[in-house]
Amino acid sequence: MSQRPALFPVLLAGATLLLVVHGLGRFVYTPLLPWLVEDGVLTVQQGASIATWNYLGYLIGALLALRWHRVAQIRRSLPWALVLHVVTTLAQTQTESAEALSAMRLLNGIGNGLVFVQAPSLILEWLARHRRTSSSGLVYLGACVGLIVSSFMVSLSNGVLEGAERWWPAALLSIPLAWWGWRQLASLDITPEVTPATAAQPRSGRLLDRASTPLFLSYAGAGMGYILPMTFLPMVARLQVEPGDMLVEGSWLVVAVATLPSPWLWNRLGALLGDTQALRLSYASQLTGVLAALLIPGATGILLCGVLVGGTFLGTVLLTQRLARTLHPHQGPRLSAALIALYSLTQLAGPWLTGVWLTMGGSLHSAFWLGAGALLWGLGWMLLVPRQT
Repeated sequence: MSQRPALFPVLLAGATLLLVVHGLGRFVYTPLLPWLVEDGVLTVQQGASIATWNYLGYLIGALLALRWHRVAQIRRSLPWALVLHVVTTLAQTQTESAEALSAMRLLNGIGNGLVFVQAPSLILEWLARHRRTSSSGLVYLGACVGLIVSSFMVSLSNGVLEGAERWWPAALLSIPLAWWGWRQLASLDITPEVTPATAAQPRSGRLLDRASTPLFLSYAGAGMGYILPMTFLPMVARLQVEPGDMLVEGSWLVVAVATLPSPWLWNRLGALLGDTQALRLSYASQLTGVLAALLIPGATGILLCGVLVGGTFLGTVLLTQRLARTLHPHQGPRLSAALIALYSLTQLAGPWLTGVWLTMGGSLHSAFWLGAGALLWGLGWMLLVPRQT
């Protein structure tokens, strides 16, 4: 009973850090991009390229987290990753050239990748000690709230700020939130040597077997499948929707609102259906959303895509992390880092392939077929993952 009061501040701290690095770091770029293009700071092609640099940084951060997977290493590297986020976000307020912004987004992505792996991993290990892992998905509420905060910040500052100045709200809000979130996690009572299995973890190098390999291959599809609508949906809305429609400026808000209940919803579905069955449903939902944007013209397709992809992609993340830990309970943070590294590698390919497609004369809208194909791949491999209860 004494453990329950301590649960909320720990989850809130983790959620706050994800809000900072994901909402104010990564995904604030999505609603900002159309305005940066309109301000003449970037072209659409440069915007896609800069997104790719950010996702490369995220991959590097996840690989560093794979290297620094022990609790003691997380305690040392996590605060520096937060500092990197804050410094680069502040630097973006002074960055006008596409080349300099690419460098800042690369470094910001490194901080994001480290924090997105290490903060939930640290909390998951703490929850496992207290036999409360079913609550782990609630940490991702921070990313959901971050999407809403980023959407409102960009909308409210439009007309007041322009160009590189548009980064100021995200930079100023990041500082107190990052400081508070780390202060809470720094005091968690976790030691690197909790159990003999944990102590032996560095010698246990096998992550892939008959059960887990299909899960990894499926998750590769999830990375590319979600990143295209989550990066370019506002731009597609501007190109597809009638001028004056609320989705021209509000498509990202639709995505953000749809994400808000998703950690609780997919946590609950995982408990009711089993994580494997819930994951299959999540892939089918995302695939339906991307196909809606491709096959249903105008506002209806954009709306369905925003709701279905926004309300599902974090569920895929949390269910995959939890299911993988069930398949390999001795792996802990190392397993989480490996999954996120794979996820970030395939999502890195999405904006890059989109940029190549645009230079070949293709449209941004038709590039969504890449996402649909990737999600179909993911769903197919999920059917081969053993069902867990």
